[in-house]
Amino acid sequence: MDLIRLGEKIISRRKLDSVISEILSLRAKGLSQTEVASRLGVDRTLVCRLESLGEIRKGRRLAVVGFPVLNKEEVRQALEREGVDFIFLMSEKERWEFIKQKSGIELFDSIMELIAKAHSYDHIVIIGSNKRIKIFEAVLDKDVVGFEIGESPIQEDKYVDPGKIVKLIRAIKG
Repeated sequence: MDLIRLGEKIISRRKLDSVISEILSLRAKGLSQTEVASRLGVDRTLVCRLESLGEIRKGRRLAVVGFPVLNKEEVRQALEREGVDFIFLMSEKERWEFIKQKSGIELFDSIMELIAKAHSYDHIVIIGSNKRIKIFEAVLDKDVVGFEIGESPIQEDKYVDPGKIVKLIRAIKG
């Protein structure tokens, strides 16, 4: 049952969950704490305290892009546990499928969209060959951290040690 008695009050857990979800949804859409509070008829301090209770980390947004990664699901899970905001990992087979499935203009558009998305993050970790890391640094012209998994050209999936990538992520986050 989602009703909780607190002395003389009866509290609806479902109603609380719904309001919290709405607060977080509006904040994620870019509304300020004041705007959300006004819209929902609550105090701004409530919005602030809810965010503080659920906060995993403050500050800069972090993305990880990598290919060709042999153990991509294991790495993805480790990165998700660390609160990485954007994760884009591919195996060698997926990388070739990505290329073959698209026409020239579609491929160009997809790559441009990915570059734009990556550029919106404060820190970007690139898992890849030495050459690919340098290309990302030049194209993104921002704080790119390389996690080298081999010399170019890499033509097979490479194992990425989840412990080492987690250590790097923690160092970046401070």
